[in-house]
Parts: sequence; structure tokens; C-alpha cells
Amino acid sequence: MDVSRLRKDALVIVGLAVAYCAAGELGLRLAAANATATAVWPGAGIALAALLIFGYRAWPGILLGSLLAALTTPDGFFTALGVATGSSLEALAGCYLINRFAGGKQVFERAQDIFKFALIAGLLSPAISATIGVSSTLFGGLMAAHTSFASVWATWLLGDGAGAIIVTPLILLWVENPRLRTDRQSIPELVSLFAGLTFTCWVVFAGGFHAALKHYPLEYLYTPFLVWAAFRFGRRYAVTATFVLAAIATWGTAHGFGPFSRDSLNASLLLLQAFIAIMAITTLSLAAEVTEHRRADERVRQLAVTDPMTGMANYRRLLDALDLEIKRSERTGRPFAILLLDMDGLKIINDAYGHLVGSRALCRLANTLLIHCREIDTAARYGGDEFVLVLPETEIEAALQVAQRISERLKNDGELPKLSVSTGAAVYPADGASLDELLSAADHALYREKGTAKTKQKSQI
Repeated sequence: MDVSRLRKDALVIVGLAVAYCAAGELGLRLAAANATATAVWPGAGIALAALLIFGYRAWPGILLGSLLAALTTPDGFFTALGVATGSSLEALAGCYLINRFAGGKQVFERAQDIFKFALIAGLLSPAISATIGVSSTLFGGLMAAHTSFASVWATWLLGDGAGAIIVTPLILLWVENPRLRTDRQSIPELVSLFAGLTFTCWVVFAGGFHAALKHYPLEYLYTPFLVWAAFRFGRRYAVTATFVLAAIATWGTAHGFGPFSRDSLNASLLLLQAFIAIMAITTLSLAAEVTEHRRADERVRQLAVTDPMTGMANYRRLLDALDLEIKRSERTGRPFAILLLDMDGLKIINDAYGHLVGSRALCRLANTLLIHCREIDTAARYGGDEFVLVLPETEIEAALQVAQRISERLKNDGELPKLSVSTGAAVYPADGASLDELLSAADHALYREKGTAKTKQKSQI
């Protein structure tokens, strides 16, 4: 292993240890059932996300961070080491099971994998940490006499599970795509979404509207904001909205506000964490389904306007592009050109080499057209062995130069059999005032030179 890799791994381990220890200190401030058992443990989500991103080699950071956090409690060194070992094994087991059964880093792509993640990260792997951690505390003689093993174990399990469910998606999804959605239309809606969510949480969990409402069962009020985030902005903003809700709700519940507030702080936080975890999984699953449906719709739209063999625009997309250019030309007064290209001797190629070679010949021509296209141009398969290139704001001379470059590139592409094309050019509005007239003019220009091209193709075969 080279020095740069060692340095990178060391930085990851140290950074993970610091982040885990800081999150642990934050969670331990809310420990009520036991000095080391808390219903709020975001470190579990940080640890699991780190292993999914950096791999198993990051586990020493979890061990070190958990050990440092545990040493701030009354636990002795060996008890703290047991707690840290349980936390490390929890993250390692969760990472392995997610990689093995739930899609690894892509776990949040599909709803079915998200439910698997909830089972693994919310129940199975936290059970390891809870069992080892509570046992270490018990054998270390640090569990109060009036406290039952089962209650502390349940608190530990739910704290780690909720931490993983809330924090892991937040980190993974933003690391996967850190770019903000900043188009002008979405910014006001995003601001409205999070402002409304924050205000609602302030009313429900901070007694901000009226002190008499501080214990009312108003937790349903923020559900529309989570659904809004899932439908309109996808998974990243859905998990961000859930995290904002969790942060404000935890603060409010810890201060005695909100529908989950009880006489016991630990009971209050347990009720809250269970509810937030369920809402987080539901919201994320909904966002994943919406995203998957949008991708499917986009694929259908692409298939509707794309030629399946060459990947170019099809006839429908060509007509739309020509109609758009005609309207633009009428508005701006600037002409545009079209090139109609026909492959010479495709039937001869099919008969001599087979249809697979003939199909490959069509793809070679399509690739050549795409190479010579500008971003504003449209290359489309017109039908059979005919292709059309729409060239906005182009005169006839420039269009013929493009046709010459395409022909030369096709001759020298290094593959056999050698290919050639016949080309017809037409310019709007000089050669036609409508779509049909323009295509007809290009077609006539094409077939004026088609005869010589066929003879040339036969000689090459």
C-alpha cells in the first residue's frame, strides 16, 4: 500500500473517530435509562454510512470514536472497550448485510431495498451493539439496581436503529450527489417547504403557538411537508426534511414539549424515535418510488423519440425538430438547412456480409453524424438507410461542407466494408416554405447524385 493511500485511510479514520465521538457526546446528554444507554444515537448512522462509502477499512475510526465517547461516562476502560467493540461490530455487520442483500451504496434506489435497510440497520445490527454494550455495562457493575436489562437493551436498540435510519440516508444521498438543486423555479418552493416545516415543528414541539397546545397530539401536521418533499424534490430533500423534523422534535421533546412528552424523559424519547424512524422510512420509500416512476417515464419518453438501433432521434422527433426550426426561422428571419443522407448499397452489403454487418454499417453512419453534430443540431433516422441532419442558422454552402466532412470521415473510419453516402441539401425558406416541401427538395437533390454513388459502392464491395 503506498504512502498516499495510508495517509488517506488515516485521515478517514481520524475524521470518523472525531465525528462519531462528537455525535456520541450529543446523544449521551440525553441518556436517561443508563449512563451509556440513550434513545438518541446519531453515531450509528455516521458509522454505517462511513463503512458503505469508504469500505471496511474505516472500522478503526468507529472503535476509536466509540471508545472515546464511552470513556466520558462512568464506565471503566474495559467496559468502554466492550461498548466500543459492540458499536464496531454493529456497523460492520450492518454494512455486510446491506452490501449482501440490499444493494450496498444503492440501497436507497428502490423501496424494497429501503425496507431491507430498515430491518438490517434498524433491528438486526443494533441488536449486536445493544447486547454487547448492555452486557458490558452489567458485568462492569455500572447498571443501577432498579434498572432492568431489558429496558436498557430496548433503549440502546432503538437509539442505534433510529440513528441509522435517520442519519445514514442523509449522508449517503448527499455524498452521492452533493450538488444543490438551484434552478429558479425550485428555490422559492424549497424555501416554502422548509420554512413551513420548521414553523410547524416549532408549533408542535416548542409550544410556539400557544402554551396550552404543547402536549396536543398534533404530530400529523408535518406529514404533508414530508410528502411534499418526497413528491417534488426526491430522496435527498426528503431525508433532509426528515432530519430537520427529527432535530427539532428531539429538542422539543427533551424540553417537555410535544405529543410524545411524558413524565419519563427516556419514555418520551423512545416514543419519539420510534415515530420518527417510521416516518423516515415511509417518506424515503415514497421518494424512491416517485423517483423510479419518473425515471421509467423518462425512459418511455426517450424510447418514443429514439431509434432503437442507432440511438438517434426517430421520425417523430425529426418532425418536431423541423417544426420548431420553421417557427424559429419565421420569428428570427434566419434560414436553416437540412441534409438528407442515404447509404449507398446497403442491400448489397446485407447480401454479401449479412444483416449484422448491414446493421453495423447503419450504426457507423449514425455515429459519424453524431460526431459532426453541434449541440443545436438534430440528427435523426428518417427511415431504412436514410438519415436527416437539421442544421439551424446554416446556409447551403456550410451545409454542403458538413456533408463533405461526413462523407470523408465515413470513408476513412477504418472498418470494412467501406461505406459511402449520397447527400441532398435544402434550405428553408429558399427551397421550401413548409416541412413537406423542404423534405421533398432535399429528396430530389439526393437522388440526383444517387446513381453514381450506387456504382461506386458496388466497385468497393
